[in-house]
Amino acid sequence: MISELVMVPTEEAVLTGDLVVPGNVPAVILFAHGSGSSRLSVRNRAAAAELHKAGLGTLLLDLLSEREEREDAATARHRFDIPMLSRRLVAALEWLAQEPNTRNLPAGLFGASTGAAAALMAAAEQPERVYAVVSRGGRPDLAGDALERVTAPVLLVAGGADEAVLGLNREAAERLSAPHEIHVVPGATHLFPEPGALEEVAEVAGQWFLDHLEKARGHGGRPG
Repeated sequence: MISELVMVPTEEAVLTGDLVVPGNVPAVILFAHGSGSSRLSVRNRAAAAELHKAGLGTLLLDLLSEREEREDAATARHRFDIPMLSRRLVAALEWLAQEPNTRNLPAGLFGASTGAAAALMAAAEQPERVYAVVSRGGRPDLAGDALERVTAPVLLVAGGADEAVLGLNREAAERLSAPHEIHVVPGATHLFPEPGALEEVAEVAGQWFLDHLEKARGHGGRPG
């Protein structure tokens, strides 16, 4: 079991992350938090804990530096800069490909809110590394033209009572050419605070990553 604080270099900043590798894992899942959040997101950490039980590694990453977080808290300038957030996820994917504990492992992306758009954009840029994507209460519409270029299978999870975001997910799904599904958590609102809602999100996400890992292996181990 490896659990350590890591520093991930990108072009603009060095980012802080929590890497957990629970043994000899077959894949690692990179989390992209939503606007105004961080690697300490309670919801993402709960989902990561379930993925560990399923035998998957995780990297929860702060997408902004401390200075940028302070700026963003005052201006909200960075949280909707999807291309920048995507570049940082790409840098993290490259870091994972060189890190001894995750080298050569297929990577999945788990994005929430605006982080889901950044995850989809990164998946479009790194099809050889990303084998599956999950969006939780995400804004995939903000990925723009990158949606058509995603080749990894995509699971879009939305709350049944989160009508605006559910509608945006359905519209984005129509633009995806990659295999995809929409999973609706009945009665759940945007942050899935309802009893059992987050557990359902974690369960379907873990199953998605495991199912598509097996399919990637069936195609010679290549993601997508």
